[in-house]
Amino acid sequence: MKTLPFNFLLLGLVVLLFSSCSSTPKNQNLNQSIDADSLKVATAHIQHYIDKGELAGFSALVLKDGQEVFRMNEGYADRENSKAMEANTIFRIFSMTKPITAVALMTLYDEGKFELDDKVSKFIPEFSSAKVYTPGDNSYTLEEQENEVTIRHLLTHTSGISYGWNPNSYVDSIYRATFDSAWDGKLEDKMPLLAEQPLNFQPGTQWLYGLSIDVAGFLVEVISGMSFDEYLQQKVFGPLKMDDSGFYVPEEKHERLCTLYSPAEDGSLKPSEDRFAEAFKQPATLLSGGGGLVSTIDDYARFCTMLLNGGELDGVKVLEPTTVKMIMSDQLPEGAIYDNGKRGYGLAGAVDFETGEYSWAGAASTNFWINPTDQLIIITATQIMPSNFKFGKEFKAKIEAAIKK
Repeated sequence: MKTLPFNFLLLGLVVLLFSSCSSTPKNQNLNQSIDADSLKVATAHIQHYIDKGELAGFSALVLKDGQEVFRMNEGYADRENSKAMEANTIFRIFSMTKPITAVALMTLYDEGKFELDDKVSKFIPEFSSAKVYTPGDNSYTLEEQENEVTIRHLLTHTSGISYGWNPNSYVDSIYRATFDSAWDGKLEDKMPLLAEQPLNFQPGTQWLYGLSIDVAGFLVEVISGMSFDEYLQQKVFGPLKMDDSGFYVPEEKHERLCTLYSPAEDGSLKPSEDRFAEAFKQPATLLSGGGGLVSTIDDYARFCTMLLNGGELDGVKVLEPTTVKMIMSDQLPEGAIYDNGKRGYGLAGAVDFETGEYSWAGAASTNFWINPTDQLIIITATQIMPSNFKFGKEFKAKIEAAIKK
């Protein structure tokens, strides 16, 4: 059985560097709410991993109370060619695409084009006949949906649609057998085929990571009448001046695309031989709302700041404040839980019950956190697959320790 090829529609996270080629700004825009000595500790902590060869390069940006207070660009974007990590380095953000897709779809919500609890079949009729896998003692049955898949189910990953990664799941084995070639083509061709696959459970009853946000991206096309990339440019990237974000890196920017690395046997890193190492250099045919975008630290910071500002940035309104609040608050259907109930799940991102922090990650080790309580945004990026999230989490902990309460 072939491994599911569209695993780039996933999530991932974080971090880091090679100090011999530091490009960290010398003049940090510090204020009284953040401790400079603690920031030095965060930098040294990451530098340790760079010196050990566990990281090639790392980029990070911290914004507090609406202003940049710390920026880090360390090590190499391309270690083998001694190309430094820069502020304009472009990263494969994979599943950090998902919140952007949610925002794009919710701009149509603000226009009154749909409600969150509308059935997906209202816009993609094939989903009305999707069946639910129901295991028995020695067999299984395919049952009717008790409550049809809704747009809320898609955006909260409670639709029953998976990625096909679980080797012990019969439904996922069907995914792997069905999608036995690359996840290419066009969304309009894949959606009817996806709707034919069994759902893992009755919609709204469980949380399961999968292709739901790719369906949401196709909904943008169906509802708006525009291609997904054109809609993103018109409604998100253009207004927010995210000039380096898109579904591929144009040829004139190829030198800015960070090298993708993977672990070597000795624990160091080596250039990845994964197909994603050269991916994103040509125009995409399948516009994946779940994991298809590239971006920069600064571009993504503008996106995060827009959300923290309640849907506006630099006088440009992208979303209504009430809509942003929906995105960044728990939207799970009753009975469905995420992270063993320790956190909630908003629209395409995790939500901390205590602070309201909204966050998600990308498969090549990129991550973001938006904390409305502390008015804090942290974004980290490196390019390691499989994902290694420890660097980003540890960096975040050091930064939070630097924040004066």
